[in-house]
Amino acid sequence: MGHDFEAELKMTKYIWQLAKWPQFVFDANELLVLLGRVRRLQGELLARAHGMGLEAKVSVITDEAVTTAAIEGERLDRTRVRSSVARRLGLSTAGMPGIDRNADGLIEVLLDATEQFNVPMTQKRLKSWQAALFPTGYSGMYEIRVGKWRYGDDPMQVVSGRAGRERVHFEAPPSERIPNEVSAFLNWLNHPPRQMDGIVRAAIAHLYFVTIHPFDDGNGRIARAITDYVLAADEGTGRRLYSMSLQISKDRDRYYEVLEQTQKGNLNVTVWLKWFFAALESAMATSISQMDKAIDTGTFWASVAEIPLNERQRQVVARLLEAGPSGFEGGLNNRKYVGMTKVSRETAKRDLVDLVKKRILIPTTASGRSVAYELTRGGTDVPRTKRLKRS
Repeated sequence: MGHDFEAELKMTKYIWQLAKWPQFVFDANELLVLLGRVRRLQGELLARAHGMGLEAKVSVITDEAVTTAAIEGERLDRTRVRSSVARRLGLSTAGMPGIDRNADGLIEVLLDATEQFNVPMTQKRLKSWQAALFPTGYSGMYEIRVGKWRYGDDPMQVVSGRAGRERVHFEAPPSERIPNEVSAFLNWLNHPPRQMDGIVRAAIAHLYFVTIHPFDDGNGRIARAITDYVLAADEGTGRRLYSMSLQISKDRDRYYEVLEQTQKGNLNVTVWLKWFFAALESAMATSISQMDKAIDTGTFWASVAEIPLNERQRQVVARLLEAGPSGFEGGLNNRKYVGMTKVSRETAKRDLVDLVKKRILIPTTASGRSVAYELTRGGTDVPRTKRLKRS
């Protein structure tokens, strides 16, 4: 690092103030192993994608909508969001709770980001995404500029803490710079460096956009949608196979910590890329596990389709399948069966004995009051959630 650049760093606080902004650099050697792991999981995920039904797609989009909103402090009702997603995808919503009108715009953005990945990004599209997030023109109780870049002399700051004791984590470029900054961003996004890996591009796109912070509100959600847009282009499926926002939500503190560290750095984004790759790896591993579980569960129900079960038995077996091999500590017993079905102990006992006779359950402890059961392979293919081996 030259002397002039060192002096410049001492005089600036944020990367967008540097003369070389936005010329991001990173150490490729530090990223090779992590990127290789992500690519391996991506291959496994794409191989399973053909077996991903609409219900699984609804679940992933619901996860993304609920968690991307939660990261910004907005709480959405998951069951109502699921109804909204199901309606958007043309599935029946009979028996489901009412749709969430407040989430409709967000769902539109999420679907557009992945399904229209081959359509170049434009200023109009970004503005329409932001407008969809705030159909009333308000963010909470505050009126905001909708479908327009932020404007005015007040600084755009990310702060935390109580009034009078706030801590400024980041300050975005002044509003007069926004049109030029967004134009440069879109030129980079639509015409990335030829040798840049698609996953690297997704990570930098997220950082780049959220650093510009061009809107009054919704910048984080749109940055994550842009991430999905670039990842969808890299994968070429037009389908949402995992939820990156769900993983960010799980590691929210570290996400903001690395983001702040990078935005106050020297344009070397290696640390940010390492965090992003690790988060993406976890998101993909979670999705693979869920896909395997869904496939195994479907196989199980197909294998017992000809075996008569009452509604109580189906309810309990479904709970066992959902929980997985280690979900019921100590196994299923009479007391737990009573708790789930609200029947007498004698009825629970008869149901459990019947399930054993039908080779759906097997006792795992000695007979008597403390007898416990688990799903058995007996005459059926009982699902076992596969564990991924990490390299």
